[in-house]
Amino acid sequence: MNYQHVEVLLVEDSRADAEMTLRTLKRRGIANNVEWVRDGVEALDYLFCEGTFADRTNGHPKLVLLDLKMPKLDGLEVLKRMKSDARTRTIPVVMMTSSREEGDLLASYQLGVNSFVVKPVEFDEFAETVAQVGMYWMIANQAPG
Repeated sequence: MNYQHVEVLLVEDSRADAEMTLRTLKRRGIANNVEWVRDGVEALDYLFCEGTFADRTNGHPKLVLLDLKMPKLDGLEVLKRMKSDARTRTIPVVMMTSSREEGDLLASYQLGVNSFVVKPVEFDEFAETVAQVGMYWMIANQAPG
């Protein structure tokens, strides 16, 4: 396991979406160190240094890109746990989802999401959206230390 400082934690169960996201972030030079976990349980284990990540000591990511619909534990539950814990509350979270449901949007903001982005279906649009999200949150945004 690579435990250098992670800039982005990508929480995504779709291999295709994860690979496109990883490729875009690296190709555009937006985030060099991205950790990909495949469900909400793995995400919480990573963030709270539990389970397979119990020996992780490299601090928190600068950004979490969080899918909404996932097996085991969905994005809303991960978000709820992150924003209710002082250790992870200030980490920016961008919900990246294919859902256009108003209820998902409202629930995400009520739980403290920083941004809600609907994933475009077409590859070029998807890559451009990921690049824009990455540029803003990794370069332009000023987050607490």
